[in-house]
Amino acid sequence: MDTMRDRFAPVVSRLLDEDPRVAVVLAEIGRDGFADAQLRHPERVINVGIREQLLVGAGAGLALTGMRPIVHTFASFLVERPFEQVKLDLGHQDVGAVLVSAAASFDWPAGGVTHMAPGDVALLDTLDGWTVHVPGHPDEAETLLRHAVAAGDDKVYVRLSIQSNTEARPVDGARFHTVREGRSGVVVAVGPMLDNVLAATEGLDVTVLYATTVRPFDADALRAATGAAGTDVVLVEPYLAGTSTTAANDALADVPHRVLGLGVGRAELRRYGTITEHLTAHGLDPQALRERIGGFVGG
Repeated sequence: MDTMRDRFAPVVSRLLDEDPRVAVVLAEIGRDGFADAQLRHPERVINVGIREQLLVGAGAGLALTGMRPIVHTFASFLVERPFEQVKLDLGHQDVGAVLVSAAASFDWPAGGVTHMAPGDVALLDTLDGWTVHVPGHPDEAETLLRHAVAAGDDKVYVRLSIQSNTEARPVDGARFHTVREGRSGVVVAVGPMLDNVLAATEGLDVTVLYATTVRPFDADALRAATGAAGTDVVLVEPYLAGTSTTAANDALADVPHRVLGLGVGRAELRRYGTITEHLTAHGLDPQALRERIGGFVGG
């Protein structure tokens, strides 16, 4: 099966053909996938070289002219390194772009911490007005990329990952979707965490919600689920643990509730290993999730 990033260049190349407003801005990474598109649209496929601050600034400049820029590189170089430009050139100037990342959290362990960005969504949470999509399958990534580009002049972040669920689910770019219903708690599985969550909760009497659009946070879906399943809530996210606990707490502010945030830990793992080893180290494999979720909702 191809990966989410394998889908990125073909989908965006078609969007370049379909919409004269669309432009793509690259910083070396991913340029080979746009070789043919650059021949067709040389003025709308722009490679700025290894200059990530310029990458975002160029995207903002295109947006100021009325274009719909798609800006792409690894997450650590797209959100963390040029964060000032994301804050000022896009946010302060109130213009939109579609930021599309790769190498989410620990997708390329051999690259080391310089190529890891588990704090990307939490960092964007410090800014106003961002939509954040976290697909869990290449088909979902294609759908959400199209949603993002079609979202007027909004600021949108699409977080692509090598990690993937075995099957695609219907996604609409807005709501959480109910995958399993229960009466003893709610588990929100974000993007590529769904398969592990379903394996971990097999036989547990819990509702499982699937989230591929995490900002804005679907408070209505969480409230509706807790109405039937109770107000013990577990969030399982493929990035920094606890990123969405505030949003969940706000959604349930008027009722007694408990929230457990599971995700990537803050401690840096310096023996980089494999993706599977990182999942285990952070307690995101099915066995560890079973123990942590079962212990929480069972309490």
